[in-house]
Amino acid sequence: MIEIRPSQERGHNKISWLDSRFTFSFDQYYDPDHTQFRSLRVINEDVVAPGGGFPTHPHRDMEILTWILEGALEHRDNTGGRGLIRPGELQHMTAGRGVMHSEFNPSQKEAVHLLQIWLLPERRGLDPGYEQLAFPDADLRGKFHLVAGPQASVTIHQDANLYIARLDKGADVKQPIEKGRHAWVQIARGAVKLNGTPLKAGDGAAFSDESEVRVEATEPSEVLLFDLA
Repeated sequence: MIEIRPSQERGHNKISWLDSRFTFSFDQYYDPDHTQFRSLRVINEDVVAPGGGFPTHPHRDMEILTWILEGALEHRDNTGGRGLIRPGELQHMTAGRGVMHSEFNPSQKEAVHLLQIWLLPERRGLDPGYEQLAFPDADLRGKFHLVAGPQASVTIHQDANLYIARLDKGADVKQPIEKGRHAWVQIARGAVKLNGTPLKAGDGAAFSDESEVRVEATEPSEVLLFDLA
């Protein structure tokens, strides 16, 4: 079964410095039919205006991934983690027992466009942690490349794997789904045919009881695929 989550049906909130789209229920947006998928709890597509950002705030018991599409985002937290995240760089934070952090757009001219992703951890009370890793375009181009998971370069504390593919127009890629597992596919940019169904940037899809994900790019695209228990 494949269930499509169209971009235009996501939650939406816009304030002076932030324009956000919510795939799942988040903050004041609540949709009982879209609270999470398996351990995948949040996919927020955020556009942060020049000079804008999230002031210091707390998180706990969550695995948090940030993937930049355009611009750059500055991160600081109370564990000593800090960095400037750019396109092609994946940031991971284990909130665990509790962490305080801030995220700001350091540019006074350009907005930053990003995906913020939360997964429920395998257990509560983990040690907080921070890591950031760059993935060269060649690693992502034309294939699904494993970027995060229990045994991946970026280690998350959950039985979940994140693959990212950058596809030229006409590229066709497949990813098997093992029996008993599930997948979520998020179109970050461009337009594709997903198992034959046309999707565009912002659309997502949940896979259950399917044997593979098939993606054909109908224009240059970037696609995230979550393989989930």
